[in-house]
Amino acid sequence: MKVKIALCLLTALVLTGCSKLNKENYDQLKMGMSQDEVSSVIGAADNCSKTMGAVSCVWGNEEAKHVKIVFMGDKAVTFSYDGLE
Repeated sequence: MKVKIALCLLTALVLTGCSKLNKENYDQLKMGMSQDEVSSVIGAADNCSKTMGAVSCVWGNEEAKHVKIVFMGDKAVTFSYDGLE
């Protein structure tokens, strides 16, 4: 019986989309954080690209809710977001 209850709760949790991509977590980000530190707060980036020593990463969908961070020398230097609640 306990296994069924745990399975139901786990399923409900997955279906509610417990995203770490929200304004509360975004507000925890600080200049100078490493990409690993950022990922521990808002999850793994959905897309990263490298240009001339900088790494630009996007969490979420650029057409909807997302966070963009640029890293130089593995330190966050710029932050932006759109659609976070």
